[in-house]
Amino acid sequence: MIWIDDVLVSPGPAGVYGEKTLQGYRVWDPMRSKLAAFCHLGGVVDFTREMNILYLGAANGTTVSHVADYAGTVYAVEFAAKPMRDLLEIAGKRKNIVPIMGDARFPEEYAHFVEPVDLVYSDIAQPDQVPIVLRNTRFLKTGGSLILMLKTRSIDTTRLPEDLCAEAVRELSGTYRVDLNPVWLTRYHIDHAAITGTKL
Repeated sequence: MIWIDDVLVSPGPAGVYGEKTLQGYRVWDPMRSKLAAFCHLGGVVDFTREMNILYLGAANGTTVSHVADYAGTVYAVEFAAKPMRDLLEIAGKRKNIVPIMGDARFPEEYAHFVEPVDLVYSDIAQPDQVPIVLRNTRFLKTGGSLILMLKTRSIDTTRLPEDLCAEAVRELSGTYRVDLNPVWLTRYHIDHAAITGTKL
């Protein structure tokens, strides 16, 4: 990851969504991207050009575009038609993004598009966020990484976010070696926690 002073940036061509630039790099705003927020709060992501990534919940492609600046191939899964139109436009300018219109709850529907990946990144506003990640583990290489942006309020608004996060960690621990200290993104994204792990 590239930092200029305290600003996270990425090296791709600018003009994707009106982002600022700094010394020829694209500014990666933590207020607009939970992955950028994770990095600003001490999270570490070691992207390389050899990495293949499965990105669940690609939305309009804001964060996807920054990830693609660093990584190899990004398989970007999105279910909704309107954000998919924006994602397709971004993918047209970045040849390492493979846009997939599909439901992440049913990975078998897009299994023929996705090669084995080094990282599964999930940013989905669904009650069943953890089961979705577990279903998509099929694409992840042994020793590969998981980053789950847990949206606790999408799971249950009546329970404490900390309890929901602890429950998610327990559910994932049979498949992943999970970091027991999730990074809370509250400074930038209320009631969101980044859970990371490595496939066993």
